[in-house]
Amino acid sequence: MFTGIIEATGKVLVKQAKGGDLSVTIETGALDLSDVKLGDSIAVNGVCLTVITLQASGFSADISNETLAHTRWSEINIGDQVNLEKALTPTTRLGGHLVSGHVDGVGQVIERQEDARSIRLHIQAPAELGRYIAHKGSITVDGVSLTVNAVTGHVFELNIVPHTAKETTLYGCAPGQKVHLEVDLIARYLERLITGQAKTNESNLSAGFLAEHGFV
Repeated sequence: MFTGIIEATGKVLVKQAKGGDLSVTIETGALDLSDVKLGDSIAVNGVCLTVITLQASGFSADISNETLAHTRWSEINIGDQVNLEKALTPTTRLGGHLVSGHVDGVGQVIERQEDARSIRLHIQAPAELGRYIAHKGSITVDGVSLTVNAVTGHVFELNIVPHTAKETTLYGCAPGQKVHLEVDLIARYLERLITGQAKTNESNLSAGFLAEHGFV
């Protein structure tokens, strides 16, 4: 699990085909690797990757065909900058929101506006993700935990403050750029419960029950 608070930016050093999928090496820049060991998880542009080799200045990881099918890793090139976050611990401050590192889909930036010292981005999400995106709700974009300013259909608006722009790759976002999206974890589970996909004989959970008890 992650929080969506980016710890450093790095860059892709190696990207090569290996046994039918991909192997990558990431240079981690200012990310502190002193407490990282083999098998640990690091989110790279919001994608949870497992450390398989570790160097002083970076790590290597495998990218499966399942990950390739649901992310834009096939389009990420050697030299591209990436957002990095180590997995949270029981003592980590939850400054963002709960993030699994499992990308739900790929969105596209359709508009960028300068607003004083901030940047406003309009991003088009895949249509099937629109129902999970709410005004003032949380969403993860390339691994960055952000608050949704407005939603129209499956297009949503974000405000990128100067600190976030400086510390992540979002400063370089321009119309046409594709980004990884992970919707709010609670929204996905809540939908499953309400629609009865996880229904058991003992469950009395319904939309009416949630509304009655102040959850919706």
